[in-house]
Amino acid sequence: MNQAETQKLRKGMEELGTQELRNRVTNRHRLAGFLPGIPAFLIRTNQAEAHKRKKSFSEFLSFGLALFGLRISALLLLLAGCATAPTGSTLQRFEFQSPHMGTLFAITLYAPDSAAATNAAQAAFQRIAALDRMMTDYDPDSELMRLSRSPVGQPISVSPDLLAVLARSQQFAALSDGAFDVTIGPAVRLWRRARRTGELPAAAALQKASASVGWQHLHLDTARHTATLLAPNMQLDLGGIAKGYAADAALITLRAAGLPRALVAASGDLAIGEAPPNTHGWRVGIGVPDTTDTQLSRQLLLTNAAVSTSGDTEQFVEIAGRRYSHILDPHTGLGLTNRIQVSVIGRHTTDTDALATTLCVLGAERGLKLIEQVPHTAALVILQRGGQWEVLTSRRLPNITE
Repeated sequence: MNQAETQKLRKGMEELGTQELRNRVTNRHRLAGFLPGIPAFLIRTNQAEAHKRKKSFSEFLSFGLALFGLRISALLLLLAGCATAPTGSTLQRFEFQSPHMGTLFAITLYAPDSAAATNAAQAAFQRIAALDRMMTDYDPDSELMRLSRSPVGQPISVSPDLLAVLARSQQFAALSDGAFDVTIGPAVRLWRRARRTGELPAAAALQKASASVGWQHLHLDTARHTATLLAPNMQLDLGGIAKGYAADAALITLRAAGLPRALVAASGDLAIGEAPPNTHGWRVGIGVPDTTDTQLSRQLLLTNAAVSTSGDTEQFVEIAGRRYSHILDPHTGLGLTNRIQVSVIGRHTTDTDALATTLCVLGAERGLKLIEQVPHTAALVILQRGGQWEVLTSRRLPNITE
């Protein structure tokens, strides 16, 4: 994406963002707060800093789940009327689960009664299911797959949600020099077969796939709501961002139903709402892979925040004595072989999901340097060196341990 395209995309995002969204993003009570006394990196920004950031591409990234998705949420909020959430003393805890996007989505919420809880959870799961049908690459009739089969160079109209996810993906691709890339689909398919067969993808197949991979091959026109594929045999894959977007959308649905005290979990992605009754927040634990060393773990207390964790702890394949992660490096088409787990904390799960994957590809040093460029975001990186686990944190990560 050249400078002109970047400026055009920025203008389109700004035009599509609603005033209601901006008000919510800048409101202290809508930011991800931590324990009292902890310098909340999401809160304190004076006017001079805000004006300076407005001019930078990093500030552009802080808009979060903009575009059309939150226009829909604003409409839902209007339809919900002026009802306010019940007081904490009248709320009960409810838990729901439903399989989507190849994993189990879990919703924990506080509601005045079972009927309110069930109705809200069902609406949230319906929203997730609709996004799943749209963004899966396992269904040839999904909107994502239809776009992937479109003729080279032909603009295709895309839905508001898909445009939002693709636009956000392209922003992170530009920021990371392609470490995050939703055009990685051709290589992903080769590695899916490798995990089934236990055989590495052939070098010739990887080389052929690499010709179709490259985030610059995807052009978006946010003003006309179109996407254009610029190379043959492209295949888009949203595995690194779709679950985060769906978790955000589900939490928005619960808030619109008047139940803001909620948490949506999608495997390693957490969309966190307001604190449970009589607490300061939701307790989130981050552990070290393959070890019981509690000295290396972290406990965070979060409200109105997002957390995503990526790594090879659960999804990997061992071939010829070497361990390959399900996370691929878009530049090589190969699964990562370094042992690394990344947890990212921010405002929206859409962003933390993509950034966690990005940092795994970049590695600890480059990844933490990138996180410092993204406002209101922090990261914890756990990596293995010489058989020992090390924990590295970004500057803004709250130092809360137990």
